[in-house]
Amino acid sequence: MPTAVLTDRERTAVQAYLRLLHTVRAAFDLETGPRGSHRPPVVPPGVLAEAEEALERAGLTGNEEAFFRLLQSWCPEPGP
Repeated sequence: MPTAVLTDRERTAVQAYLRLLHTVRAAFDLETGPRGSHRPPVVPPGVLAEAEEALERAGLTGNEEAFFRLLQSWCPEPGP
């Protein structure tokens, strides 16, 4: 299995994206939220800002294809 060697900035961008992804998943997880709550899911703005800043520092802003290639090579999905 090929392994990507990321720069520090690329690694930071991937980690920030994964934190954002986990935060969004948790915000939309209806089973862990308060029962009967009619409030919309909230993602803290700081988490989104961190991911955006990390992408910009890594030179990946506006280049989602390159970013997701990095993400997939660094953190591949488990096989069946």
